[in-house]
Amino acid sequence: MKALQKQADCPETDLSIKTIFQNRELAFLSRYGTPSQQATRRRSEKTICNIRTPFQLDRDRIVYSNSFRRLKYKTQVFLSPLGDHYRTRLTHTLEVSEIARNIARAMRLNEDLAEAVALGHDLGHTPFGHAGETALTEVHSPHFSHSYQSLRVVDTLENRGTGLNLTRQVRDGILKHSKGFGNIIPAIPGETAITVEGRIVRVADIMAYLNHDLDDALRGKVITLDEVPDICIKKLGKTHSIRASTMIENLVHNSGPKNEKFVLDMGQDIFGAMTILRKFLYEKVYRSPGVHNEFVKAKNIIAGLYRHFTSHPDHLQQELEKMEMAPWDTKKNDIERSACDVIASMTDRYALEIYSRLFLPNPLV
Repeated sequence: MKALQKQADCPETDLSIKTIFQNRELAFLSRYGTPSQQATRRRSEKTICNIRTPFQLDRDRIVYSNSFRRLKYKTQVFLSPLGDHYRTRLTHTLEVSEIARNIARAMRLNEDLAEAVALGHDLGHTPFGHAGETALTEVHSPHFSHSYQSLRVVDTLENRGTGLNLTRQVRDGILKHSKGFGNIIPAIPGETAITVEGRIVRVADIMAYLNHDLDDALRGKVITLDEVPDICIKKLGKTHSIRASTMIENLVHNSGPKNEKFVLDMGQDIFGAMTILRKFLYEKVYRSPGVHNEFVKAKNIIAGLYRHFTSHPDHLQQELEKMEMAPWDTKKNDIERSACDVIASMTDRYALEIYSRLFLPNPLV
């Protein structure tokens, strides 16, 4: 506090607040942490913030973005749930952020970097959750994924095409936060983030959705507690808070340096229980008849909207303008890419509203 007060008294002679915090980082972070002084951006900036570090600035840019605000009306698992306590893509993102910060702090890593990656990791997620993502892989491109779309949001789509100009470290973490049903802790070169903080977000993402998707499935009576494998209850815990604490503590206590690298490890028992729980959720929740039937409907909506926008460029341009996104480049004539961008950016309720307006008859009054 004295340093900050001194800065306020003599701003022209003393270190900036940002520099003071960066010096604190260097004193606190382990050798495997990522100092914000190492942050680099895709392009230089006209103004320099003397209060926030680059990773803190990234976090704020994400939180103030249009894409982040839209997460509150995007599906996590259950489509357009009426109950107030079901998770949305926004609440999921906040839970991932808290888990990632707690882990990073305990490991003496950069909390701000972990938080920024976590807050931005799902910005490109489609409406209707993975049903929307699957639909766009079918009608647009087999290479579409919400991870690449999230990177496209922060690089190209936000701010009418100028993007957020995030740091390389945050962008990398966003891109590599997910690999579908891949390994919980990936070991294949190229799949892992370049920072330990980025790799932590991937694990925090899985911790969060295993916990809250189980919670929501029980609340929605898709499954009963008796159906959950005994080993998951025994090793991880019966409640959300106990499971979260168990996963976090085991990751923190089992991870550490190995052959000059920082290796994330949860311990065999907890890792095994998490793997079993994830398999159980895929089989009994995500692919359950009730959830699957709604996902089929959602896929049909996405496909219908895609066909409409690729054949109606004027309407597509209107929607891009409404969302304050990069306009359709008529010179490149890549209308399919812009249609994909518009649909992926929609909330569940907006996609339903447009689909109803376009394809369902209006009742007579």
